[in-house]
Amino acid sequence: MPAFMEPFRIKAVEPIPFPTAGQRRTALAAAGYNLFRVPSRAITIDLLTDSGTNAMSAAQWAALISGDESYAGATSFENFQTVVRDLTGYDEVLPVHQGRAAERIVLGNLLGPGEVSISNTHFDTTRAAVEAAGATALDLPVEQTSPPSSFGGNIDLARLAERLNDDRVRCVVLTITNNAAGGQPVSIANVTSVRRLCDQYGVLLLLDAARFAENAYLISEREPEYAQRTPREIAQLVFAQADGCWASLKKDGIANIGGMIALRDPELARRCREQLIAFEGFPTYGGLAGRDLDALAQGLLEVTEPAYLEYRARSARWFGEQLEDAGLPVVQPTGCHAVYVDAARLLPHIEPHRLPATALANELYLAGAVRVSDLGTLVFGRAVPGKEDVAAPRELVRFALPRRVYTKSHLEYVAEVAAAVAAKATQLNGYRITEQSASLRHFTAELMPLE
Repeated sequence: MPAFMEPFRIKAVEPIPFPTAGQRRTALAAAGYNLFRVPSRAITIDLLTDSGTNAMSAAQWAALISGDESYAGATSFENFQTVVRDLTGYDEVLPVHQGRAAERIVLGNLLGPGEVSISNTHFDTTRAAVEAAGATALDLPVEQTSPPSSFGGNIDLARLAERLNDDRVRCVVLTITNNAAGGQPVSIANVTSVRRLCDQYGVLLLLDAARFAENAYLISEREPEYAQRTPREIAQLVFAQADGCWASLKKDGIANIGGMIALRDPELARRCREQLIAFEGFPTYGGLAGRDLDALAQGLLEVTEPAYLEYRARSARWFGEQLEDAGLPVVQPTGCHAVYVDAARLLPHIEPHRLPATALANELYLAGAVRVSDLGTLVFGRAVPGKEDVAAPRELVRFALPRRVYTKSHLEYVAEVAAAVAAKATQLNGYRITEQSASLRHFTAELMPLE
């Protein structure tokens, strides 16, 4: 018997492109050496993100057919609301078209100029939403240890207690799992301690719950007192500690579009609902088709199935081993939604402001049309006019794993490409930014390789 296998069968297939080396060079140059700008027709294996890139189940496709497209009061919304309420315990449920809309609405209603949001790590769009409100995003991740912690996604409780003395702090946001920290989970013990601190200082605790189910499964593996609990039960325990959440359901909703806001406070929900109507749509569709809401409701049921989550975790662990064997320094322990590689360790000769994570990501594309995501200084650094960029805390490259999309042989191909790149790591050069936007620059920036 194999060590693990996919807990599903494949019913439909999609051809994938195999661009030549010359075509890859041309495509990357035309994209300004930014993988976000490379068209999908020039990608063989796309591990850029696990957001909206999922394969839906037969039951989800069936749910699409029964979608109620009524503008107001659709039964599709009622189905979605019932599932979200049962999962989270929050009465106020607002659908949105994706996670960044949710965080912009919630944080825009909570924060004002000069105020502070604290997080284990705000991801890129979350930070942008905080700053759009004129507030400050403060990250307090736990220190990385050797050997690595089982819960490297936790927030630093000692530093949090110090910072909560500042009356400008309006909320604490726990990102589960912590995407910027290598996809590491947050423990229930950490969430519970944060809850106590928030109660002490009268601060809201919110969850960025895009990968709530994967976080719950990793808790069942790594926090012994919850080993006998199901992932769904654990997720419910985590939600019970918070005042509300938002989520991109393009991740653990196992769908291609959609998000949600779910809250306890009716007054905050009322303010959010007003903005939802102005920018997303009527509160019972929130920018989504009814069929999307039905597919999400089904996905939120499927995502906590233990066999599926075990497959996700074991796949990531196996893939991490393959990349380690290929010569890449993998962040350990692996999580579920991605495998992270430390580009700074692989490319110590490239300084952070010369974007070593970009250099590794682009070389993987040139070597085999594999697209991954740079989570280094291009994403989390900061431009300073006339000076070198302020470096990101870590130079990571994320190999995201779309849900139910790629098989073991696809990932073996990626490992072969990685081995070819690792073999010539000392020959790789950095990049410089030639054009960038003031916010979320990594999506549209243009770069040039250094000679």
